[in-house]
Amino acid sequence: MTPFLQYMAFLTLIWHLKPMGAYPQSGLDLVGNRTKRDVHCRPDLEYLNGNICCLYCPAGTHKISPCTRAGEKGKCEECEDGTYTEHANGLQLCLKCTQCRSDQEVVRPCTPTQDTECQCKLGRFCAPDQACEVCKTCSRCEEDEEMERSCTSTSNTECKKIQTNAVSTSAKASVIVPLVLIAAVVIGGLIIAVCTRRHRKATDTQRNVPDGLKAGLEKSNEETPGQSCSNLILSRQLEDKQFPKLVPVNGEESLRKCFEYFEEIDFYYHKRFFRHLGIMDNVIKSKDHLLYDDKIHELLNIWVEKEGKEATLNDLLKALLDLNQRRTAETVKENAVLNGHYFCDNER
Repeated sequence: MTPFLQYMAFLTLIWHLKPMGAYPQSGLDLVGNRTKRDVHCRPDLEYLNGNICCLYCPAGTHKISPCTRAGEKGKCEECEDGTYTEHANGLQLCLKCTQCRSDQEVVRPCTPTQDTECQCKLGRFCAPDQACEVCKTCSRCEEDEEMERSCTSTSNTECKKIQTNAVSTSAKASVIVPLVLIAAVVIGGLIIAVCTRRHRKATDTQRNVPDGLKAGLEKSNEETPGQSCSNLILSRQLEDKQFPKLVPVNGEESLRKCFEYFEEIDFYYHKRFFRHLGIMDNVIKSKDHLLYDDKIHELLNIWVEKEGKEATLNDLLKALLDLNQRRTAETVKENAVLNGHYFCDNER
């Protein structure tokens, strides 16, 4: 048979088979004669498995194998420890429970039907409308402010300026300022009078002592009464402003135990603080991936290793004072003394 006759015989065979159903129509299912488009599973109750609808596994479980008949539930298994499913589902695996970060605390532990709930630790917050990659330290109100709303795990401290009556303030100032000036003049006059009297007594005493002692007394009284009193006032002012020197109870160990108190450094000052201590910018930047508290500890460790035995808490406090962060320096000093890591030099 020629190729042409073979081709014509093939076409004739196909034409005879088509009406007999030898070739199924496109989109038909051999079982049930339904297309997938005709199968409609009930939302939140069933899932599609092939051409049949299976019931979801209940919350707290997951699917092991699907159903074999429509409207039935396949084989389900309970979630293992550390996993959960909150809703009815057709999942093959349960979801992994969330792990709270180091700056968070657990509010509600994970269960088979509920994920872990975390919140920022006390003294820290994270706004719910922002990506909470790290909990921020709660702000403190300034001296001329008062707290309107305290800090919570989801909101920062809210402060407002202390309201004062401009007229009454001006009136008070007009009375207080002259009084202060008068008091300063009176006190200054009293101090000068006392010093002058002492100088006269010293002079009278000098007249009655032997000639051998006069030279020593005259040398000690070379300064005028006004100069002696000025020096006295200046020295007292310096003593009031001087920050106490702290002595460690247990050397470097005492210093390292105080690192946690420096977590109170204002976020916007911490780079300036470590630059002031001689830490390079690239070293500071290399710790940006850490949580704020961990970053502070790491950089302080680097500073101690750099300074060696010369590293002291007094140097850290001086750096804070140089940056006008006296309140933070006072807080660190008080914590160091109250917790027994340091004592003031004048206490022993």
